[in-house]
Amino acid sequence: MPSTADYLLIGAVAAIVTFGATPVVGWIAFRLGWLYQPTERTVHTTPMPAIGGLTPMAGEKMEEGAMRLEGRTAIVTGGAKGIGAHYSRALADAGAEVMIADIADGSALAAEIAARTGRNSIDHMTFDVSDEAQCKALVARTLERFGKIDILINNAALYAPLPTLSVTDMDVELWDQVMAVNVRGPFLMVKHAAPAMIARGYGKIVNIGSGTVARGIPDFSHYVTSKGAVTAFTRCMSRELGAHGIRVNTLAPGYTLSDTGLTNAVHVEQSRAAAIARRALKRDEYPEDLLGTLVYLCSPDSDFMTGQVLTVDGGANNT
Repeated sequence: MPSTADYLLIGAVAAIVTFGATPVVGWIAFRLGWLYQPTERTVHTTPMPAIGGLTPMAGEKMEEGAMRLEGRTAIVTGGAKGIGAHYSRALADAGAEVMIADIADGSALAAEIAARTGRNSIDHMTFDVSDEAQCKALVARTLERFGKIDILINNAALYAPLPTLSVTDMDVELWDQVMAVNVRGPFLMVKHAAPAMIARGYGKIVNIGSGTVARGIPDFSHYVTSKGAVTAFTRCMSRELGAHGIRVNTLAPGYTLSDTGLTNAVHVEQSRAAAIARRALKRDEYPEDLLGTLVYLCSPDSDFMTGQVLTVDGGANNT
């Protein structure tokens, strides 16, 4: 069957016979040049500066299903239960070595993850995030076990067991306990983990905040205030540590149905229906809804992002 080019040549011969060669030859050259233009453009891959030991190329795309955190080491505080356990699993599934650190025993979760991934890249340590000596010991054990720290997830916090109380009825001891875990904890972990990141010129710190900071909640000032402090801490640390290649961001969940959160029937009754009503996406929020954003904040995809708050709450806070 004749091709398009064959028809052009036949037409050209007829045109030459009728009109002469000069006006037709230029037109043929133009049309044949257009016809044989390559359909794909060449993509120039100019090298970019090395980032954290990786040298991506401009225009380079990560292969689908790639281990986005392969070769990275992460600490997850509060990583043995609740939403934190989901964070630990997600980072391991993305290829990271994970130190599960919690006041609860994380041995069962570590064994489960190691069996599923088939890698000897999971460890656990029981510790109290509000105790400086124990935070130092956690960092030392992680460095001894894995040799480096690339990622810190400051997730440990008091939430599920907290009572709803007006500020006039709240004991100072309860207030101080919440601040010790939710605010001093992230401070201590950054204080002692950051030097290992500074030494390598790279790091990702994800502080777990809360969507409640954007609107406030009555009778829950201990928790909301502590998470507001976490947001402020993120902004300070992003400025302070950015020159060392360390990115610091906040992941702010909405009201999430985790196994630990569901143990507080008062919270569920007061918050579940109201949370759905506020959302643009009218459904419950689950830990799985947070994992894509968490891995993104830990991956090279977010290497030019720092000091930000990413709220994942189904559109409850449109700020």
